[in-house]
Amino acid sequence: MKVILAVYNFLVGDIVILVGVVITLIILALINTVVPLEAIRGFSGYVLIVAILIILGVALGREVGWR
Repeated sequence: MKVILAVYNFLVGDIVILVGVVITLIILALINTVVPLEAIRGFSGYVLIVAILIILGVALGREVGWR
């Protein structure tokens, strides 16, 4: 169990980052596969950048203690 926890802490470090990245990837997959969302496919790169910045900001805020 300690090995699994060590690998998790090394790769992710925070559950907020893990959940945020998974949700972002699901949204990007939907944008690229669902036909009605085809109009915003060109903005998927911007969605990725903004989502990752928000995720990292929230994780940093939790570490620093911002509320």
